[in-house]
Amino acid sequence: MPDVVLPVLNEAEALPWVLRRMPPGYRAIVVDNGSTDGSAEIAARRGARVVHEARRGFGAACFAGLEASTSDIVCFMDCDGSLDPRALPEIASPVMSGATDLVLGARRAVDGAWPLHARLANRVLVFGLRRRCGLRLEDLGPMRAARRDQLLRLGILDRRFGWPLEMVLRARRDGWRIAEVPVAYLPRAGRSKVTGTVRGTLRTMADMLWVLR
Repeated sequence: MPDVVLPVLNEAEALPWVLRRMPPGYRAIVVDNGSTDGSAEIAARRGARVVHEARRGFGAACFAGLEASTSDIVCFMDCDGSLDPRALPEIASPVMSGATDLVLGARRAVDGAWPLHARLANRVLVFGLRRRCGLRLEDLGPMRAARRDQLLRLGILDRRFGWPLEMVLRARRDGWRIAEVPVAYLPRAGRSKVTGTVRGTLRTMADMLWVLR
């Protein structure tokens, strides 16, 4: 039964939809990263396990969820409604079967969901990853799955937006088999705090470039 880590900062609008679409057998771990809109209470009422992480940062929330998980397989995804939990079995199955070690969801934008500035930033990072370690990926998307014990052994240090990239870099260093599966990328619910704004994209880009260096 895979655990699904959902980093949350004020996602009250999207949470009900995300939790309602969680596939059977997938357990939601909502990591509240300082929400002020009642996100934690909404998640608890809908049966999710809620973990509170006081240290702000996407990576801090992801790591707290990883530590709190008890399943052999751990999935990660954004909780803003841009990714459909019903795609999780396609992401987790290759890891569960032992066919690969890390599966990333390669985003396919629906209805203009992925702003141009965010797509361009992603291309720069993917190109940098290819030059750095020869890994050919389409995307560094937030929906992914791997084995819990392997993830903990990676020793990921970043606690900000560099977390997803550092995971891939360290997995590549350790000889992991890395694969991608296409997933739909939907218009998010509410106002974006990260890639939906130029400022948020630049902040994420800076964190990831620091990790890449």
